Amino acid sequence: MVRTKKGLTERHQKILDFVDVYVGEHSYPPSIREIGEAAGISSTSVVTYYLKQLTEMGKIERDLKSSRALRLSHPPSRELIKIPILGPIAAGAPIPVPDAGATYIAEEINGVDVARSLLPEREKGASLFALQVQGNSMIDAMINDGDIVILKSTIEARNGDMVAIWLPNRDETTLKYYFKEKERFRLQPANPTMQPIYISRDEPLEIKGKVMMVIRKVDTTAV
Repeated sequence: MVRTKKGLTERHQKILDFVDVYVGEHSYPPSIREIGEAAGISSTSVVTYYLKQLTEMGKIERDLKSSRALRLSHPPSRELIKIPILGPIAAGAPIPVPDAGATYIAEEINGVDVARSLLPEREKGASLFALQVQGNSMIDAMINDGDIVILKSTIEARNGDMVAIWLPNRDETTLKYYFKEKERFRLQPANPTMQPIYISRDEPLEIKGKVMMVIRKVDTTAV
């Protein structure tokens, strides 16, 4: 693990940046599970381990009685980049693409601010864009209706990549796991109640972007 400052690894810094951005947007700290998703950690106990280290370093302050009771001791300086939201994307059945040249506005904004440190190191110079998810076909990948996905613009993908795909003959877009099979393409949902979409090799299919990260929709009804 590369160390960015004395005692800090890249993962420590990702957690600090994520907490800083999250608190700035929502006025309350993220949950341990949300921190894990942002930092690429699947185990909540490992997240807790990193938070304990950050507390010992004096970077954060925690109240162990609540998983959300934490704050930054000294908010780090962060470089934000604004990523344009270009349109909706279906996590379900494919949906028609927006009108040519149209910009889709989500919650009256035309972009989303992301801390550069949250992006994979090799993608920081990539051409990025954002789409707002419609549907629940990717819920097992922890992508829900209303979430925003950040994508790297690309026309190529490997089997198993989560990509935004345009189907020109149908004038439709969809967000799925991509698989190139012998005589067809398989667009696989991450929802056991939904079936894959199969596209013949004779039908054109265009990859528009690969998912880099997800910005979760905040549930304002939660207590």
